[in-house]
Amino acid sequence: MDLDPVLLARLQFAFTITFHIIFPTFTIGLSAYIATLGVLWLRTGTGRYHRLMQFWVKIFAVSFAMGVVSGIVLSYQFGTNWSRFSVVVGNVIGPLIGYEVMTAFFLEATFLGILLFGFSRVPPWLYVLSAVVVAVGTATSAFWILSANSWMQYPAGHEVRDGIAYPLDWIAVVFNPTFPYRLAHMLNAAYLTTGFVVLAVGCRFLLAGKHDEDSRTMVRMAIGLLVILAPLQVLIGDQHGLNTLKHQPTKIAAMEAHWDGSKPGDFHIFAWPDEKAETNRFAISIPRGSSLILTHDWNGLFPGLKDVPANERPPIVPVFFAFRIMLAIGFFMVAAALYGAYLWWRGTLFTTRWYLWIMSQAWWIGFVAVIAGWVVTETGRQPWIATGILRTADATSPVSAAHVLTTLILFVIVYGIVFAMGIYYMNRLINRGPQGRAIEESKEFSASPIAAAQDAGREALGGR
Repeated sequence: MDLDPVLLARLQFAFTITFHIIFPTFTIGLSAYIATLGVLWLRTGTGRYHRLMQFWVKIFAVSFAMGVVSGIVLSYQFGTNWSRFSVVVGNVIGPLIGYEVMTAFFLEATFLGILLFGFSRVPPWLYVLSAVVVAVGTATSAFWILSANSWMQYPAGHEVRDGIAYPLDWIAVVFNPTFPYRLAHMLNAAYLTTGFVVLAVGCRFLLAGKHDEDSRTMVRMAIGLLVILAPLQVLIGDQHGLNTLKHQPTKIAAMEAHWDGSKPGDFHIFAWPDEKAETNRFAISIPRGSSLILTHDWNGLFPGLKDVPANERPPIVPVFFAFRIMLAIGFFMVAAALYGAYLWWRGTLFTTRWYLWIMSQAWWIGFVAVIAGWVVTETGRQPWIATGILRTADATSPVSAAHVLTTLILFVIVYGIVFAMGIYYMNRLINRGPQGRAIEESKEFSASPIAAAQDAGREALGGR
């Protein structure tokens, strides 16, 4: 059997990016939550905010480290497996990735040191400020990465000379037409993902009868966030979809498995797209549902897959099903958040054990939705790696399929070991729960915040 080096290179990158995206997603949201806890602690002196801040900082540190390690592997793959990509679009993508390192990663790494080790060594205001700066840094990192990826989706502000892309207008490059929608969608997804993790941990503690005050705080804060962000994500997703229809209509056609652009599009709740026959098998559909969603018109038309040659279409099946996975999870999030808010209003949030149990098991749903969303984004762009500039098949390095397969197998083994250990350690930290004596009284905090912070820091370090 002949191995396809392009397919193997794509599988290797897909495997590593799938592992990697889990951790930046979590750290973006978790850093914002930690910063919020810090500000509340600084303003009120309430001990539970400090306990929770210290608890989640440890988990953040592990996730951040795993994200850095997996990100380094991705950057090396640009040179080993995708050298032609670097040659053709490196003049644009290279600086954008460099800006991410200079403006975000260094910022995060510097102030993360204060956040991890500076509690008993710096004033409380500086300690909390470091948490805020880390949160800003993670969001800034997302800004540059999403800008680079969005440019690949719909390049702008450049010219192509002798097959090489050169930037002409950096404002147009950075703020390319798809970027604002994709950035808002991804940042909100990160905050939603972390919100469900925090909610799950709080519910787990409530069901176990542990850390009652802290768990109630986590559940209330999570529900308060999710009841706003989950419906907001539906609105952002709608606008993102309309923008994608304008700039990447073939991707939308693949998401909807819409073949004939001369007819209104049905929304297929389930179907099996048959690419050879150019039809959908076993379809369960809402008539004209896609037209209503995408054009806001019952009789609205939008381009179909038959409007482009077969070799210009992305793989339909993974795009179609990944989009529905993301959509189903999104509506589950909305329902879970709204029902949680209803129970809170009724005063039964902490005693409705069936709801607490479901939410305690739902920590993973945000990560699956993010991965599914990226499958739609990246697979739906095919056959282009930079739309209109460079095809994926032309972007690879002259590396044999055997070498790519060998490294892919090694990645699977190493990632399986390292990341299993990392997730196991994070789960142990979660099971331990918030530990140590916090600054309990607001009067004590107000009278001598530095001394109180130092005492709490020494207590957390075992009296040293």
